Amino acid sequence: MSDRRVALVTGGSGGIGGAGAVELARRGYDVGVHCHAHPEAGERVAAAVRAAGGQAWVVNFDAADGAAVERGVAAFARERGRLDALVAAAGVVANQMLGLTSADDLEKLWAVNLRGAYLAAKAASKAMLRGRWGRIVLLGSVVGQRGNAGQTAYAATKAGLVGLGKSLARELAPRAITVNVVAPGLVETAMIQGLTNEQRQAILQTIPLRRLAAPEEIAAVIGFLCGEAAGYITGAVIQVDGGLGI
Repeated sequence: MSDRRVALVTGGSGGIGGAGAVELARRGYDVGVHCHAHPEAGERVAAAVRAAGGQAWVVNFDAADGAAVERGVAAFARERGRLDALVAAAGVVANQMLGLTSADDLEKLWAVNLRGAYLAAKAASKAMLRGRWGRIVLLGSVVGQRGNAGQTAYAATKAGLVGLGKSLARELAPRAITVNVVAPGLVETAMIQGLTNEQRQAILQTIPLRRLAAPEEIAAVIGFLCGEAAGYITGAVIQVDGGLGI
């Protein structure tokens, strides 16, 4: 068995998740790249992980299906013989005013963003407890801290990750398992590529640094939190938002 640590990145085929998977490989991890609807994207990220020096496996399950999340994470840990880090980056976004948000809309957001992260952490922590070491990083959002009109339901699910992260950090600390939340601001990913130039410029005016983040900038923080140097950081919410949350 390899001495390299093993990580699983849910939402690993996405912009931030994919960048995080590659960053972990650079930092000495072998990585499970989770995907569901776009397996070809998962394979591309897995190839990038291998190019960065790590082994990679594509892991497919529906992040909106709670039972599938628990089974998928547990099976990955069992097959690899260990699981040292979990990055819960699977997420969906919705831009709707409260009065226009249906119960089904809320359920989809809750299922992936909060329940999925909760159950992934539950399954991953069992393997980490056996190893008496671990890193869990939950991908939040600056709107979970400051709110945003038109994103009430989305913000609520991301705020829930803060409570999850802080509580789980207290539970797992005695076994040298840290739990932290990374809260990005606006990131240059597929989610915002449909914006007009006027919309983009209006958004940039709200960010003190006057630019969007690159996925790799978020990934660098994720990678740090999964390393030895971050061993005394737990229960933290780290905003990587260009000053948007000030």
